Amino acid sequence: MQSKARGGNLSVFTWEEVQKHSHKGDQWLVIDRKVYNVTQWVKRHPGGIRVISHYAGEDATEAFTAFHPNLTFPRKFLKSLLIGELADTEPSQEAGKNVRSTDFQALRERVEKEGLLRAKPLFFSLYLGHILLLEALSLGLLWHWGTSWSVTLLCSVILATSQSQAGWLQHDFGHLSVFKKSSWNHILHKFIIGHIKGASANWWNHRHFQHHAKPNVFCKDPDVNMLHLFVLGDSQPVEYGIKKLKYMPYNHQHKYFFLIGPPLLIPLYFQIEIMRTMVTRRDWVDLAWSMTFYLRYFCCYYPFFGFFGCIVFFTFVRFLESHWFVWVTQMSHLPMDIDHEKHHDWLTMQLNATCNIEQSPFNDWFSGHLNFQIEHHLFPTMPRHNYQAVAPLVQALCEKHHIPYQVKTLQGAFADIISSLKKSGDLWLDAYLHK
Repeated sequence: MQSKARGGNLSVFTWEEVQKHSHKGDQWLVIDRKVYNVTQWVKRHPGGIRVISHYAGEDATEAFTAFHPNLTFPRKFLKSLLIGELADTEPSQEAGKNVRSTDFQALRERVEKEGLLRAKPLFFSLYLGHILLLEALSLGLLWHWGTSWSVTLLCSVILATSQSQAGWLQHDFGHLSVFKKSSWNHILHKFIIGHIKGASANWWNHRHFQHHAKPNVFCKDPDVNMLHLFVLGDSQPVEYGIKKLKYMPYNHQHKYFFLIGPPLLIPLYFQIEIMRTMVTRRDWVDLAWSMTFYLRYFCCYYPFFGFFGCIVFFTFVRFLESHWFVWVTQMSHLPMDIDHEKHHDWLTMQLNATCNIEQSPFNDWFSGHLNFQIEHHLFPTMPRHNYQAVAPLVQALCEKHHIPYQVKTLQGAFADIISSLKKSGDLWLDAYLHK
């Protein structure tokens, strides 16, 4: 039963009462022991409806802190949503989260005190410079050497490299990890992902923040929504097998992954989804930014390849970029625990869904520092050049709580993608034939 707070107008609630409000059209969440009714606010949430809805009926303190570099600004919006607070007898988080959450909060305070959430502008300026240099180099080669097959192939590789690196850079701005002011991060994000890559900042934000909020959780993380093309983890293939679902021959998914995964994700699926999303949501600002990319691209390459040649050239660049993107983004997630919602604390949830790849100058550059996937997921607004400094602190915390902190070689991580697909496919086949 709810009651009035001491000497105030706010009601007090138990966790049992809060957890009842976890449905579409009725959503409460808890931040720093305060209870908020976000039912109407979800429609106006800048990060999208789904990311905040994923925490309905739960404690969202750690996610709220992780996603907002300046907590003062979002707290202004929370004031009008406040309806009460947790009763004094209630713990700050749901059962099982308290000890680890307290220690992680102490780690975060240390990280902030040591300045590891502050960016070095020179690092990101040089990073953008090398991307623009690669773009200019491809044009210079065509201008000087012509459009022979060898030069065209070389330019394709250079542009795919530029586009991949721009993808990692827009990721930094999208996470608000470069500038102190969020507005500057948003502007540069739209410039990089829109003008340099031809995609949509809002589309990326709404999709990617869901992934960070609930990584590897079915129905909440869009990165594990495989449209029935693949079965992932241990529980999904068994469920599909028991229900006799056979959209694809999943026992062969580790083979056809090479045909429909890396080659098609960006040039086909993402290309269509991004354009459809911008038009259906009437996101004219992002659409205008993306159109500047295509205008610049055709102005630069039409004199060399003509209209249809430009389309073929562009598609091939996307084809190469897609391989790079898929292997890097999946190596730290696909072989990890993929399952339905388990309501873990922030530290446990992120460590179960992520692993690291060995540090080296090449691995750092090749993956845009996403070889430090654990640190990135724990501190999504942290500038990437500080991941290596915080990694030993995270390892020590994981050892204290007996949470596995996995570090793999690059080759081993790539191999694990295939082995995890094969394992899941075999589980599906066994359940399909014998259940």
